[in-house]
Amino acid sequence: MLSFKEVRELQKSRRARTERGLFAAEGLRIFREVPLSQIEGIFATDAFCAEHPDLIGQAERAGTAVERVSAQRMESISDTKTPQGVLAVIRKTEWSAETILKADAPLILVLENLQDPGNLGTILRTAEAAGVNGIFVTDDTADRYNPKTVRGTMGSLFRMPCVDAGDTEAVAEELLPKLRERGIVTCAACMDGETTFWEENFTGGCAFFIGNEGNGLSERLLRAADRTVRIPMRGAIESLNAATAAGLLMYEAARQRAAENV
Repeated sequence: MLSFKEVRELQKSRRARTERGLFAAEGLRIFREVPLSQIEGIFATDAFCAEHPDLIGQAERAGTAVERVSAQRMESISDTKTPQGVLAVIRKTEWSAETILKADAPLILVLENLQDPGNLGTILRTAEAAGVNGIFVTDDTADRYNPKTVRGTMGSLFRMPCVDAGDTEAVAEELLPKLRERGIVTCAACMDGETTFWEENFTGGCAFFIGNEGNGLSERLLRAADRTVRIPMRGAIESLNAATAAGLLMYEAARQRAAENV
């Protein structure tokens, strides 16, 4: 069982999470979503244990260590203003690129340099809902095990395959050839895309490139993509939130695929 200091480090430090292969997740919803086999240990208040004896009992029967702590101690290791009384230390989920690429006509996201953990969490959650097969992220993208990201996924973190793809050059030189070998068309989202996203056909294998919230995609990936697509906007709006843009693209692909199968 980790010490309180080590748990606080997991909450605050990406490096600590990377080195240990662990992360901390809080709250009843996450506790219910995470597979018991991935839980290294649980910290819970007496009040939580009394209110949810079935969940605590299930974890203990599975051999998971449960440490009962005071409400004050829970506050000291919590990343939220109002702790829900339970925090789990969890082993990271390891996915392979092949898990994503082996799907028939896969729908894929490639995220480059997204900085907002909340955006990343929302994208993971929306991706599961839209039927995306998996996500590749560059190494300068926000940590998907950041506490804010974890909360934003609402449990999708444990089900949506997400693979580290290295830096931008690695995406262009290593990932893109793998996508093309499988007939997967790459579509870069940008404000001055050649076509609108509703003019394109996304029923075949497709990978959407989504870039940084402020600067968009790098020139390297814009040049490397098979197509560039834009989302039409009215008024004085210059751009959409990255998670919103990704959601529109994912659901347009989902709509087209559903219509084709009717």
